[in-house]
Amino acid sequence: MSVEPVTTRDHEARTRVQLQLTKTEIEEISEMLLYEELSRARIRDLEEGVRAQRARGSARAVRRWSRVARWAAQRAERYQDQS
Repeated sequence: MSVEPVTTRDHEARTRVQLQLTKTEIEEISEMLLYEELSRARIRDLEEGVRAQRARGSARAVRRWSRVARWAAQRAERYQDQS
């Protein structure tokens, strides 16, 4: 008894069944792909919004820390003058 090695490709070629899709099934698949593309577009929009918000937040943080540093420098200078 001999056994021939069978690759996945060979197995699929032997067992492949021709799929006959009805018009309704094709429409359902198209609708599903449309919803999938819409959800991807929403995700891209959300990611762009988050990036923009981070950029604004970063600029705001820079301004805030600059004010804190200026305040600290003025305070340190004032206390050095008193000594």
